[in-house]
Amino acid sequence: MEGPVGGAASSWLIENADLLPSAGRALDVACGKGRHALWLARAGFEVRAIDRNPDAIVFVRETAQRLGLRVDAQGRDLETDPPPSLGVAEFDVAVVFNYLHRPLMAAIRHAVQPGGRLFYETFTTRQSDRGHPRNPDFLLKEGELRELIRPFRLLRSREGDFEGRFVASIVAEREG
Repeated sequence: MEGPVGGAASSWLIENADLLPSAGRALDVACGKGRHALWLARAGFEVRAIDRNPDAIVFVRETAQRLGLRVDAQGRDLETDPPPSLGVAEFDVAVVFNYLHRPLMAAIRHAVQPGGRLFYETFTTRQSDRGHPRNPDFLLKEGELRELIRPFRLLRSREGDFEGRFVASIVAEREG
């Protein structure tokens, strides 16, 4: 499914859209130019999109405004020490794609309300054989994503070579 400005949302999100709540508040962490934030807003979610790149945030804001979508795009450095708060049980769904900063994982989990869902997909160490990214700080070890989302309940997962990229992907639910 194409996004509102032609950027395709991740196939993982689309293939697992049946696990999205019917509506509510969504958080897009490290949103880039907002392909997932805009897709979720078009699906009826009220979205907060966060990224450190000010040009990307301006693009998301302007695109959402032009399309009449509810997206609160915020410029924020996600890699501070200590990690920033993303909210406490504020979101029905959180999405993270192609981004990994391990110290932020607790903040991501805390931002999801009980019964809320986390959609996460990023590169594994095997991706470095193909090129970008190569920095091990940005690459998951085998089985690591399942550990990082604990104590969330795993609903769906995959790990391997998909669409020419080595990734780990999950959909998980915060119990409670």
